[in-house]
Amino acid sequence: MKIKSLEKSDAKIILIAMNKKQLKNIIKLGEGIQTEFKTCKFELSNNVFETICAFLNRSGGHLILGVSDEGTIAGVLDDSIVQMINNVISNCNNLQKLNPTFYLSPDVIDIEKKKVIYIYVPESSQVHYTVGRIFDRNSDGDFDITDNQELVTQLYIRKQATYSENKIYPHLTLGDLKTELFGKIRKLAKNQRSNHPWMGLNNYELLKSAGLWKKDYQSGNDGYTLASVVLLGKEEVIQSILPHYKTDAILRMKILIVMMIVMIFDAI
Repeated sequence: MKIKSLEKSDAKIILIAMNKKQLKNIIKLGEGIQTEFKTCKFELSNNVFETICAFLNRSGGHLILGVSDEGTIAGVLDDSIVQMINNVISNCNNLQKLNPTFYLSPDVIDIEKKKVIYIYVPESSQVHYTVGRIFDRNSDGDFDITDNQELVTQLYIRKQATYSENKIYPHLTLGDLKTELFGKIRKLAKNQRSNHPWMGLNNYELLKSAGLWKKDYQSGNDGYTLASVVLLGKEEVIQSILPHYKTDAILRMKILIVMMIVMIFDAI
């Protein structure tokens, strides 16, 4: 079992990643609405980001590189692993490839003396495009819904109904948030990956990357979201927006840590 640990003051948070037995069971069940195989022996196939986009838009899923459509473990060439992982991470943080961006953390797992790259893609609270196209998913795989206005509308409605934390407060500013918490957020990210994209972002850019700043193209509003208030807001701001919201500082810090880990690892 692969274990990742993060230190936060005197508390230790343990994250248990996908192990070999669990992955074998997923492969054995075959492809489905939440599972996709790509052979990808030495480079990413052109449709990898279509699947990532579709998983983000639908209900998340397991993307496994180095496995054929039939479930045969072909493996990824050792010399290609680092480049393929870097391509996934960098392109997921590239608006030209995936919009909005989303941080993913691939794992390399040995199965039957071969290496496969496992990527857990969670369901996103936003609607994502890849190269200007919107993909959704069903049991048959990924499908492009960009030109189907009805399906696109349903997708936006479903996201908005599911994620109330996306409510935008256009008059909220960085000054309404506890800026001292950004150092802790960056530390969590750096513990996972020393060159995490958040290391080079300012506070506004970090919040935007984390989905805590959004633009509503229907209303024209943009700004920080309710989620940013709950996670990072000053006490008086929280009480103003959510007068019935009560929690002590320790519980709030635990919530912040867990939420940031979800954003960083995408695989709690």
